Amino acid sequence: MELSNIEPQIIWKNFSKLNAVPRPSKKEERVIAFIKEFGENLGLETTVDQVGNVIIKKPATPGMENRKSVVLQSHLDMVCQKNNDVNFDFETEGIKMEVDGDWVKAKGTTLGADNGLGVATIMSILESSDIPHPAMEALFTIDEETGMTGALGLKPGQLTGEILLNLDTEEDDEIDIGCAGGVDVTITQNYGTEAVKGQIVRLEVKGLQGGHSGMDIHKGFGNANIILGRIFYSDLAKQNIQLISVDSGGLRNAIPREGVALISVRNAQEFIEEVTILKKEILEEFASVEPGLQINIENSTTSDKAISEEDSKKVILTLKALHNGVYRMSPDVKDLVEASNNVARVELKGGELKILNLTRSSVDSSKYSVAEQLKSVAELAGMNVEFSGSYPGWKPKPGSEIVQLMEKIYTEKFGEKPHVVACHAGLECGIIGANYPEMEMVSFGPTIRGAHSPDEKANIPSAQKFWSFTKDILANIPAKN
Repeated sequence: MELSNIEPQIIWKNFSKLNAVPRPSKKEERVIAFIKEFGENLGLETTVDQVGNVIIKKPATPGMENRKSVVLQSHLDMVCQKNNDVNFDFETEGIKMEVDGDWVKAKGTTLGADNGLGVATIMSILESSDIPHPAMEALFTIDEETGMTGALGLKPGQLTGEILLNLDTEEDDEIDIGCAGGVDVTITQNYGTEAVKGQIVRLEVKGLQGGHSGMDIHKGFGNANIILGRIFYSDLAKQNIQLISVDSGGLRNAIPREGVALISVRNAQEFIEEVTILKKEILEEFASVEPGLQINIENSTTSDKAISEEDSKKVILTLKALHNGVYRMSPDVKDLVEASNNVARVELKGGELKILNLTRSSVDSSKYSVAEQLKSVAELAGMNVEFSGSYPGWKPKPGSEIVQLMEKIYTEKFGEKPHVVACHAGLECGIIGANYPEMEMVSFGPTIRGAHSPDEKANIPSAQKFWSFTKDILANIPAKN
């Protein structure tokens, strides 16, 4: 089946057009121009603000002029992840898509349904002539995935809407009314290098599921960085280890799927034998949740230099000590992760070390408690630590008028109650709400699986359900007070 034949055709048409435009985070120039041209071609008032957010305004349809005005919001950028064996350039190529049963997938890369389906839905409403809706502002933000700088740069007074509908969640039976904040924790150090003293071993971890570092952090998935750290540590006392290079993990908001390291050890054969025992234990440990996990250990060669045994030990102990995964469950919201950390990337090259983390929490104080724990560990090892990109969480308001309306519509349409939830992901609602505290906000979306990984896929029946639900919400927006 071709995408053009899937219902609702208008959504998949616009999603295909969007996915033909490269849109990595922080490199959104082409997609900004694409959306700006889209709005202007419709004859709608279209502006690009000082940071690159695009705002398109559409008047109310006849008979809807007395309803509360609505902001429809999604982000333009996408997470760019691919399998190692896939040759693809996210900066120049459009996403290659295919239909697999009830799912739309990409060929070896992220799909961009996060948040491309939200963008396509807003585009479809903007170009429609038969969908009743109040006065609307379509807000397309930039850089949600790597810093939320679009939402952070949105100034007070740019929007006039009374209700914001964020189309950026991934379960079609959920109405999201709260989210986690986050902060980037970056650990760095420059080490001197020296000649390799021992025998060289190449370590590789691959085949992990990866996934969203907020929404999937509680699922017990493997982290390539942590597994490599366990292997380094396992024979540290015997082997006089020198670290030569590490290239593991990727973006802060993706659980690391793959990693490669070169190390020097005193006796390669002995090290491989010892680590093979640990490998078996790790594979058994993750058998039920990571059936594709592979750990390869082999002799190797290199012309690169290594950092000293003493400095290598500091790096290895730090990797072993950094918290990864759930830090605290919420005592107030059932089954909600309150605080967590994702050890997202470890890079060592030519003596330059970088360890990237994304710490999340729905409570600001616990967010910084986790971040400060990471900082303490790294500083004990003589490393430098920087906090950056902090953004607030979004406090739930379950009794708001728009939440009650959406619950009622959902129950009547689908014969069951929706789940009203808060999520352990960073949504832009918290940031936007800081500048627009009187605006009622809700987030919802179609079912997407594997976001932030090459396994990302969007459910076709769910997109149909989401489109119908969205149209009914717009048609029933309450009257102005």
